[in-house]
Amino acid sequence: MTQLGATVTPEGIRFAAWSSSARRLWVSIFDDTGARETDRLELQPEGEGVHALFVAGLAAGTCYGFRADGEYAPERGLWFDPDKLLTDPYAVEIDRPYQHHWRLAARRNEGADTAPLMPKTIARAQPKPLPAKPPLFQPGGLIYELNVRSFTRLHPDVPEAQRGTIAALAHPAIVEHLKKIGVSAVELMPVTAWVDERHLPPLGLSNAWGYNPVTFMALDPRLAPGGIAELRDTVGVLRRVGIGTILDLVFNHTGESDRLGPTLSLRGLDNQAYYRSEQDGRLANDTGTGNTIACDHPVVRDMVLDTLRHFVRHAGVDGFRFDLAPVLGRVDGVFDPAAPLLETIAGDPLLADRVLIAEPWDIGPNGYQLGNFRPPYLEWNDRYRDDVRRFWRGDAGAVGALATRLAGSSDVFGREGQSASRTVNFIAAHDGMTLADIVAYEAKHNQANGEKNRDGHNENLSWNNGVEGETSDKAIAEARSHDRFALLATLFASRGTIMLTAGDEFGRTQGGNNNAYAQDNAITWLDWAGRDVGLVAHVSALAALRGAVPALSDTRFLTGEPPDGSDVPDVAWLTETGAPLGEADWNDGSRHRLVMLLGDGEEGRLAVIVNGDRRQCVFTLPARQGFEWQPAVEAQAVDLAWPLPGRSVSFMIERRTAKARARKGP
Repeated sequence: MTQLGATVTPEGIRFAAWSSSARRLWVSIFDDTGARETDRLELQPEGEGVHALFVAGLAAGTCYGFRADGEYAPERGLWFDPDKLLTDPYAVEIDRPYQHHWRLAARRNEGADTAPLMPKTIARAQPKPLPAKPPLFQPGGLIYELNVRSFTRLHPDVPEAQRGTIAALAHPAIVEHLKKIGVSAVELMPVTAWVDERHLPPLGLSNAWGYNPVTFMALDPRLAPGGIAELRDTVGVLRRVGIGTILDLVFNHTGESDRLGPTLSLRGLDNQAYYRSEQDGRLANDTGTGNTIACDHPVVRDMVLDTLRHFVRHAGVDGFRFDLAPVLGRVDGVFDPAAPLLETIAGDPLLADRVLIAEPWDIGPNGYQLGNFRPPYLEWNDRYRDDVRRFWRGDAGAVGALATRLAGSSDVFGREGQSASRTVNFIAAHDGMTLADIVAYEAKHNQANGEKNRDGHNENLSWNNGVEGETSDKAIAEARSHDRFALLATLFASRGTIMLTAGDEFGRTQGGNNNAYAQDNAITWLDWAGRDVGLVAHVSALAALRGAVPALSDTRFLTGEPPDGSDVPDVAWLTETGAPLGEADWNDGSRHRLVMLLGDGEEGRLAVIVNGDRRQCVFTLPARQGFEWQPAVEAQAVDLAWPLPGRSVSFMIERRTAKARARKGP
């Protein structure tokens, strides 16, 4: 298909948009302020739904928008209204953020011209593509999920004008922190421009997460006032210190929402093509947001691919996380792991080596697809999240599930002969309770969201250690601290890719709010001044251990057999006495202890010692001639002659004795 959007040349600008059912299309040109429409020019049909026009004399920086006319029949999915100014679906820059207003959703002839309410697309010539470089991030590394705005909003070392922007991520203080905790790649929650849901402004709230886009390429001016160059420069700074960048992108819905939502872009150009509809004409809602992108439509598929290529070519990102990814694989509404879009992304010459991460569920029919995506897609693993929480909450019969999750979830990802796990292990994410709140609240506390605590998940698999929320009880505070340490140690001890949400390494709290999407305030802003420095040091030590012991980040499934060239099994599961766990032990509902003994070729083994009981316990590890057990994390000062505390995870590693080293020689 011909290039869509605004193509800037020395002679002028070519505008092109696609619609299969609009009768007429125009480009509206605005002055430099974006306030006054200076011209309205009709695009000419070029065939196959493309409407285009070359306008001589226009230069980069021109502000514009599209308008479309045709039949207006919302009950049949037709929303044409030339009074609605539309953002170019291929916009790469807009001049201001979106703001919700009732006139954006008004019926034809009832809302007047919406141009004063809409951002204007800015025509730009794209920078020269970056040289092709392989991604830094490799499966098995640590992904650090962060909200750009809340992450640095309160950081004392970041210049105030830069706080809350993508550029702030390149500040030396931020880079130092990321390196300290061993981050392999940052995963940026949506940075493309979004609009508030219509129920938020009356509540005095605004969308703080960004999962409500209008188009797919234009960065939000609040996060990236420097546009694509700001993202590219920040990606470059992080890359130079060994940290990759992954973008969390939303291709499953837009902020145009349901039939009562605003007309901002795709709806006004060709609602029936860009969105999926039910047989009766209603918008399909596999996303819970009111609409669903038709990712099986060829034009939509091309737009998604062009978006991904844009961010690789012009920003150099390592890869992408796909929100509600089954939508990308739905063909005629049915999920297919071999869907054209999923397969084309994985096989595209520019995208094939990128990191591809699926959130493997939506709310449509058969929307839960964990384990059903094909390599190379990694998948968020909520089974890991839930089973780890259940174990540390103290649920009966949870030890077997914990072992399966520690070992890479072969029950989920070992299908069809796959030898390596595609899991992304996480205990907490942006959606849900923070890691600190998991051990301090049994129930959600979402009153600040203005929905009478009805929103958000009701079951969080959380516990409060005796008191709900804040407390001055030192014993409860200490118990919660132990639990936070244990949860983080479990995550870093888990095989496969792991993900940590920003701030969980220093005890961030949202006061029990498990759906803080509308809280652009102190509820979500990270409190750098009040961080738990002891917890940060703990995470730093765990990251160093994970980096030093390849068996932890390896993605290959464990077999219990020795690898080639070794007589040491890749894993052994032991009781606290050092004996192999037998069937009776695995089925003992009261068991909350185990040892995962990882082999590492001919070198020493690593023992991950898990005491999920509240009682302390002496653990015995099997001895091997020529080796001795030593603490793997020096700060732990573990001594196997003494009981290990309850609710703890410890690491011991085999080191060759001095005599054995001497015999082996240099």
